[in-house]
Amino acid sequence: MPPLAEFDNVVKFYGPNPALGPLSMTLPEGTVGLLGPNGAGKSTLVRLMMGLLKPTSGTIRVLGEDVTPGSRSLRRRIGYVPEGDAYFADLSGVEAVTYAGRLVGMTRADAFQRAHQVLDYVELGEARYRLVEKYSTGMRQRLKLAQALVHDPDLLILDEPTEGVDPEARFHILNLIQELSKEYGLQTLLSTHLLHDVERLATHAVVLNQGQGVASGTIAELRIAPRESYLVRLNGDPAPLFEKLSKSGVRWEPMHPSVRIYHNDPREILRWVQDAGLVVRHLAPSELSLGEAFEQAVVGGQTNA
Repeated sequence: MPPLAEFDNVVKFYGPNPALGPLSMTLPEGTVGLLGPNGAGKSTLVRLMMGLLKPTSGTIRVLGEDVTPGSRSLRRRIGYVPEGDAYFADLSGVEAVTYAGRLVGMTRADAFQRAHQVLDYVELGEARYRLVEKYSTGMRQRLKLAQALVHDPDLLILDEPTEGVDPEARFHILNLIQELSKEYGLQTLLSTHLLHDVERLATHAVVLNQGQGVASGTIAELRIAPRESYLVRLNGDPAPLFEKLSKSGVRWEPMHPSVRIYHNDPREILRWVQDAGLVVRHLAPSELSLGEAFEQAVVGGQTNA
């Protein structure tokens, strides 16, 4: 299969203001998390991928196909779940999903039949004839997912799919996305600020900041500490160890109930622990949480010395 998307020296300006790029990267097939603070360029990147915007310069390929604004062939291959509410209040659930199918070229009969199927899949079958304006926030999120799936796309793009929903609805939506990706092989791009969602669903992630790609790789690669370090769990008060490390000019940071020590020799770490009168319960090469990896990529990690 071709990569999910390829960007070759892509730049996007809004008037005189740069919004994205220059950006050259490949999003691999599978489930990819798109991360970044507000204003990082995530929404611009998604709209460029869908052909809703034209890049100022550079080229984009999605699923092996060149992206050109207004391309109907590519649009039929993409299912999109936008952020925020996007519905006609006077339509029922089944009418709203049928309409989404018609927009990508399905016949009325096929769109109507498929609408019933996907509404059952997202567990909105009993609410199919209810007006969408009567739906809860979680139900409207599942309705958007049904609209994105009605034409059986090759790629699902989700923009903050669990934003504003209660824990039960969030759990249900994440399960659906996970099933679509793992059981049905649907390629997925998940744009979100919720790192736990990416850690659960994605195999790869890309971090944008100020329109630039500042980090990318598998989740495991992104969690590798930027310098060699060890995570140590101790018995006893760690204060004497902290004092010895600081006097030796060794960086450390508390990671309750452990401490991360930035040093490349575990034997030396053991000696410092013993000299401090403490006992090591656990010592292993350190890795970052996805949140720490995100912070390292965007603003740089901070440690104590």
